[in-house]
Amino acid sequence: MEIMVQKFGGTSVQDDAARHKALEHVRYAVEKGYKVVVVVSAIGRKGAPYATDSLLELVDSGKSKLSPRELDMLVSVGEVISTAVFTELLKENGLKAVAMTGADAGFRTDNEYQNAKVIDVKTEGILKTFTSNEVVVVAGFQGLSRQGHVATLGRGGSDTSAALLGAALSAERVDIFTDVSGMMTGDPRIVKKARFLKSVSYEEVANMAHEGAKVVHPRAVEIAQQAHVPLRIRSTWDSVDELGTLISDRDLSIQDYRSVTGIAHQVGLTQFSISTAKYSADMLFKLLAKNDLSVDFINILPEKVVFNLNHIQSAAAKKILAKEHIAADVISDCAKVSIVGAGIMGTPGITAKIVTALAKYGIKILQTTDSYTTIWVLVSQKDLGVAVNALHDTFLLGA
Repeated sequence: MEIMVQKFGGTSVQDDAARHKALEHVRYAVEKGYKVVVVVSAIGRKGAPYATDSLLELVDSGKSKLSPRELDMLVSVGEVISTAVFTELLKENGLKAVAMTGADAGFRTDNEYQNAKVIDVKTEGILKTFTSNEVVVVAGFQGLSRQGHVATLGRGGSDTSAALLGAALSAERVDIFTDVSGMMTGDPRIVKKARFLKSVSYEEVANMAHEGAKVVHPRAVEIAQQAHVPLRIRSTWDSVDELGTLISDRDLSIQDYRSVTGIAHQVGLTQFSISTAKYSADMLFKLLAKNDLSVDFINILPEKVVFNLNHIQSAAAKKILAKEHIAADVISDCAKVSIVGAGIMGTPGITAKIVTALAKYGIKILQTTDSYTTIWVLVSQKDLGVAVNALHDTFLLGA
């Protein structure tokens, strides 16, 4: 039995026209001989009546008196509605399909409601259903907790559901359908000359997703990598034989070698620089951790510590530091630009090109660090557009 997993996001099931395009992709896979597991998100995005954010607005989630478990009761409904609606469409069009909640599909989670971790996927129910059916439609983003209640998997949960099912069922691949035709070398809303990538490694796309690219959730990529299940990023609106971007193990062949794969970015960061003369680095990070502040982009130097927080957590950090009488130099409205590529390590001149490209436009580098696949630079947010285009032109225009 050959199995294909197809995940359709909120915009891919948002209305009748979108659902009929999704239907075409499911039918094509069935006609090719696959048993198909379809994972669906809630219908539409914020503003649509059954979207996750719309459901949360019903109880004013920021001030709601509901417990996390009770909030999961509410938000899980969006995917269940989407599952039933899409299954009805498949049946109306002659496909043998069965609808399942996350619990029905075998997802077992811990008790961390609103951000549950999947501890097991019991696939016996799906496999038994396939003996007399072609398609199983599964509500993404959810499972059954140890306490026996519905639990949701946090942001990107439907991508995670699809990747876990692909791994558990040894699927040939997992197709993530969205409103773009694949991964690009940069955000096309900002990068003027961004182009599509036909293939990219798990490591590269996970890093790009962690650093701001929103096409697929990084947790889903990491799951697929562990199981060596190929992912494809595809557009629901493209033809059924247009395969988008393949995400798989790194291709080490000479003709496919590249140093830099793409440019990603994050905005709304605040940089903190704190002297360690009176308050050591270990004391500082223990204080931040105690207050549930997760720092990013860290440099630890003999005389100071430099780190960044998002705009929400930075407000809390300022109050905590003031209470402890810890002086900090703070720069608000920063943006992190990331140069991602599996070939960065061992390639001389990458940093020199970054510095030269930004200096050409008078862009000040506030901070930098690197790993074996990524180099990060922090710049003022007002310089973001010029910075990402300068770096994209430097590394990817002629690639």
